[in-house]
Parts: sequence; C-alpha cells; structure tokens
Amino acid sequence: MHASERPLPPQPAPAKPRFVSVVVPAADEADNVAELARRLHDVLGRACDEYEIVVVVPSPEDRTGPVASESGARVIVQKRPGYGGALKEGLLAARGDWIVTMDADLSHPPEQIEALLAHRGDGEVVVCSRYVPGARAEVSAWRSFLSTVLNRVYGRLLAIPVRDSSSGFRIYDRRVFDEIEIQGEKYDVLQEILVQIYCRGWTVAEIPIDYRERAAGESHARPFRWAPHFLATLLRLFKLRNHFESADYDSRAHDSIIPPQRYWQRKRYEIVQRMADHPGRRLDVGCGSSRIIQSRPDSIGIDVCLPKLRFLRRTNPLLVRASTFDLPIATASIDVLVHSQVIEHIPYEPRLFTEMNRVLKNGGTLVIGTPDYGRAQWRMIEAAYKVLMPHGYGDDHITHYTRQSLIEELARVGFGIRRYAYILGGELVIEAEKRESLAP
Repeated sequence: MHASERPLPPQPAPAKPRFVSVVVPAADEADNVAELARRLHDVLGRACDEYEIVVVVPSPEDRTGPVASESGARVIVQKRPGYGGALKEGLLAARGDWIVTMDADLSHPPEQIEALLAHRGDGEVVVCSRYVPGARAEVSAWRSFLSTVLNRVYGRLLAIPVRDSSSGFRIYDRRVFDEIEIQGEKYDVLQEILVQIYCRGWTVAEIPIDYRERAAGESHARPFRWAPHFLATLLRLFKLRNHFESADYDSRAHDSIIPPQRYWQRKRYEIVQRMADHPGRRLDVGCGSSRIIQSRPDSIGIDVCLPKLRFLRRTNPLLVRASTFDLPIATASIDVLVHSQVIEHIPYEPRLFTEMNRVLKNGGTLVIGTPDYGRAQWRMIEAAYKVLMPHGYGDDHITHYTRQSLIEELARVGFGIRRYAYILGGELVIEAEKRESLAP
C-alpha cells in the first residue's frame, strides 16, 4: 500500500505550535481592541514560537483600525460585506499553521487560546462551546434562548455533531481552507464553515468556554432582520449536507429519517455481511463511509474519495486512496473482497474484473452488488429515487448491468456463483468464489 495516500487520523499535537494566527473581525470595537491585543500578546508570547494578530475592520474611518495597529496588530480593511466577508478576508490573509478566530468584544477570553492550542490534536477544528459540560455563559435569558434554538435547528437539520455551531471562537488547521469556499456574508458563515469542513471529512471537536458579556459597545447581531438570510443559508447547506459526495453520506443513510432509505441500507448491510462472513483478510473496494466497513475495523478500505476516507479514520485504520482499476494490493493476498455498489458508477473496463481475480486467493470470496437494470422493479425504484433524493447517487449510474451480464462477466475471469439475493427485487448482490487464476 502507498502510505502517502492514507488519510491519517489527527495526530497528537506538539506542546508548542510553530506559528499561530489570530483573526479578529472588528467593527466599532475601538474601546475593546487595545485590551484584547494586550492580552493576546501575553498569551501568544508564551504559547507559541511565532504569532500574528490580524484585525479586520469594515472601513478606514473605523477608529478600531488605528488602535489595533498601535497595539501591534496587522490591520486589514475588508472589501467584502458583513461579518462573513471580514472573516473570509482575515482567513485568507492569515499565515499561521493554526488559525484562531475570535470576537473583538472580550466575550471570548484570550487566555482560552492556551486550551485551544492544547486540544488542537483532537481534530482539524476545535470549537470553544457554551453547551458542553464545564462551560459557563454570562448572557441574558433572551440571547441564550435564541442561541439555543439556532444551534438545535441547525444541528438537527444539518446533522452536525457540534453543540455550539454559532460560536466563532475556534482554532483551525489551515489545511481545511485549501478545500472549502466561503460564501456567507453574515454570522451564518460560522455554520457554513463547519458544514463544509465536516462534509470534507475533517474532524471537529469541542471544548468548554467561559463566555462573558461584551466589555463595551453594542452587538452587531440582528437575528430577526437576518432570519430570511439564515433560512436561505440553511436550505443551501441542507442540500450540501445531503449530497452523495458528503463524507458521511453512506454512514448516515443507515440511520436515515426516510424509512425507504433506512430499510434499503440496512437490508444491504445484512445481505453483504452474511455473504462476506468468511475468515481471513478482508478488502472493501469503493468502501465509501458505509457501515459495512465500519463494522470491520480490520478490513482494508479503498476508495478514490479522500473525504470519505478521512471520515472513516474514526473507526478504520487501514485505509488507502486508490482506483479499483489498479489496486495497490499484493496478488492472491485477500480472502474476502467486498465490492458493493461500485461498478455502476465507473466506466466498464475488463481490468476492473481481472483486478478482482488477481488480489483474491484461490477459493476466496467476492461479494459484489449493483442494480439489476434487466428488471422493471429497479427501473421504477430508480425513477422514484431520483425524485425523492435529487442529490443522491441516482444520476451517477453510468454503467448498467443485468444479472445475466454480470454473471457472464464474472465467469469470464474465473469466478463461480455461489448464491445471489435482491433488495426489493431491484438491487442485486452476488456471492462468488474465485475458482481459477488468470494467466499473467
């Protein structure tokens, strides 16, 4: 296997980071930014080897800029509108290996950065949360109510396992921003960033915060005025979250709130696990983030989708990013090969099937699944699926097999059929045995 292609789990972070950037969107915060900068210099001077403080202001006329500059911060005048625009420009300007974002009003105690740095090995993103054990929040009952409702609605509908998605006090591994594009202009950018990061398979963790009321000035948040904007963002993120390219799409489908999808995933899991229940070394090709491979931590997982492999780091250590046409696996080294719901998504090439034969031992088991396009049941199911799940896998089926054509293809490369089963008469799963090796 190619170790460089393995999506390694988050590693224990060194005690002291090399370079940390702190990004602070700051509109009308002249009364707070000097105190904030003083405390940041104190904390960062002992917590990392090198640091910078990046303060983003809305205009040259804002007094926050000169005060921040005099306090040793690098000041940027934003060109994009709103909090989201300020945050995006600050992130783009940051040069550190780790990037801390926080508010300028001293509601986020700068001293908490030491805890963020200590926990940065927990994930590529760590959020200071008001809603995990050990947290304290000095806010009015009304603000607490609004924040709780917002976080629960976003958390439930977007299935993000973060209790405080609206907290802007975070630390990021800067690599995550190489793969996402921020669009939000208001405070909903905070949820957008988390959703995009989670959909890319990165790990998100939370630690408690001692949240304070702002030291001076007025909050710029206008929850009721921004409600239509937040709803539009929620709809956009819901589509992104439920797209088949989302890192945990396959895993979440097993517990879907949509009964037909949940039944289908669990029936597939049951059939595949029963057919693959043989001893020995197991390989799952095109594993995605499915519960099938999660149930076997000793399985080798191969997929071309890096975000899905990143997601699997939580359960499966043996992961490789590679193509099913060129498996980085030794010849005749695998006892059980699972190849579920892959072949319909890729162009037909004879090498696809000869590779299955090559890696399996003689007498080894192949469990292969695909829709049976020779059956009317599948054609009706697929039509309904495209309507109910427009962002699912339905439009990604580019090669169509029938039971007969697949059996003939397997026989051509030395496989004999043991048994087969259907899910609702449409999806075919075959258990086959390698009976002969092909000539090199």
